[in-house]
Amino acid sequence: MAPPLKTRERIIQASLELFNAQGERSVTTNHIAAHLGISPGNLYYHFRNKQAIIAELFGQYERHVDSFLRLPDGRGLTIDDKTFYLEALLAAMWHFRFLHRDLEHLLDSDGELAERYRLFAQRCLQGAQSIYQGFVDAEILLMNPAQIEALTLNSWIIMTSWVRFLCTTRGTPGDLSEEMLRRGIYQVLALEGGYIAPQAREAVEALYRKLHVPLEQVI
Repeated sequence: MAPPLKTRERIIQASLELFNAQGERSVTTNHIAAHLGISPGNLYYHFRNKQAIIAELFGQYERHVDSFLRLPDGRGLTIDDKTFYLEALLAAMWHFRFLHRDLEHLLDSDGELAERYRLFAQRCLQGAQSIYQGFVDAEILLMNPAQIEALTLNSWIIMTSWVRFLCTTRGTPGDLSEEMLRRGIYQVLALEGGYIAPQAREAVEALYRKLHVPLEQVI
């Protein structure tokens, strides 16, 4: 049996659940304390305010994405790696979906977090460009450097705005499902359609079919 979570970890876990379900702006520290059955003072002993909880959750998200958005060591990329990256991005988006939905508000509310996010975005864009170049080197995609740069930026725009798009068409954060986010990953893959090498097309089209979610399930 796993040992019980310490109060600090319970606060982080409960905050993530509530932020994802209701949206960060709808949840106060009093809501979090009540959800856990602890006093607000106990919560403030561990986190001075809600921004400190958000900063901790962003740190978890940041470390998680940094751990996989990079080239593998000592080998070239394969089609299986494309599945890995897309599924890993989907899992990260789903687990920390409140960050994507409320991003502009979160960054406006915390200058230190905004600077951390700016550096994180730079790393992600650099990592994604390296990965796309790796797929070119593996003859899975056919692109020049300018096309790689444009595709990277377009993919980033979709990834970072997809949850907000869903909330504007579906309503509240609680209405979202992992399948709806999967369609966002499909949209990223669809950007590559004109760049797939002939010898990789069959395998990539199989991935299209795996990730596709009918639009009527999304909007």
